[in-house]
Amino acid sequence: MTAMTTTQRPAGLVAIDREMARQASDAIGSFHQATTLATKIAISLKATGKLLLLGMGGSHAVGRAVEPLYRTHGIDAIALPLSEQLGQPLPIENKTILVTSQSGESAEVLRWFSETNGATPHTFGLTLEGGSFLAKNAPSLIGVGGTEKAFAATRSLTISFALHLAVLAALGDDPAAAFQALEHPQSPDTAAALAGLSGVRSVVTSGRRLQGLAEAIGLGLTELSRLPCFSLEGGQLRHGPMEMLGPSVGVVLFRAEDPTAGLVEAMAISAAGAGSPVIVFDASGQAPIEGVTTISFAPAAGMAAIFAMLPVAQSFMIAFAAARVENAGTPVRSTKITRSE
Repeated sequence: MTAMTTTQRPAGLVAIDREMARQASDAIGSFHQATTLATKIAISLKATGKLLLLGMGGSHAVGRAVEPLYRTHGIDAIALPLSEQLGQPLPIENKTILVTSQSGESAEVLRWFSETNGATPHTFGLTLEGGSFLAKNAPSLIGVGGTEKAFAATRSLTISFALHLAVLAALGDDPAAAFQALEHPQSPDTAAALAGLSGVRSVVTSGRRLQGLAEAIGLGLTELSRLPCFSLEGGQLRHGPMEMLGPSVGVVLFRAEDPTAGLVEAMAISAAGAGSPVIVFDASGQAPIEGVTTISFAPAAGMAAIFAMLPVAQSFMIAFAAARVENAGTPVRSTKITRSE
């Protein structure tokens, strides 16, 4: 690994630092700003009983993370990459549709609205840019603070979750625990976890109900470190891909205080037994798992667990990349807004 001193911190990571420094306050502001439209979206969801979450990259990971939260309300929620919806579309009639794009200008968003003639009366947007194509073409939840400038989603993820929290609150959820996590961030030490992954050549992230969070962090790890880091839902990781595990493949798991915590523990034990260094972001309230490195949080589930773990996991992925790439945070093959398919 390449040592990185503070004075050598790449400009791309400095830009991410700036975004993260205000993400909690912007998320809280976004929640309060979204109340009126969130209520309208909740009314739509109660009328249709179905939710199609469309997005790309980090926006799709957010959709994956909130799927189970909407399903607890009896809503048939499914998150799909917008590119997949364009090529292999699910029916959109009689569904509430939430199109997420932090810029509101990605190529897939423009084409989807063109091909669906503005979609349906139950179509809404979620974006950070109030003047964007998306915001002009659908009633949209707008995040506070404008477009995220830095590469790799950090602040945009936190704000997107806060906007979903506004909808979930309108459906009846109590947002108090989530606000507690935002307003009083935890700072568990990640040094041992980073050291444990010092020799890996790839990382797989995984979870059960927190799989969407795992996918967001897996994407960020790849974007920043340029190593093949990716995410597999816990059951999918169990069914065959464990053949790849070993000392050179790190495993990062996410566990909350929910009924799937035991399955995450079983995976941690199996992955460690296969020789992989295993890190567990753990808000389950259960005892640390023997043989793995635990990053502990106060017991939490759902959005409260996401808000507690997310900033720590973001700092973890940034430190992982900074130790490996001299100009981490500066893309060499991608752009912040993807304008081609």
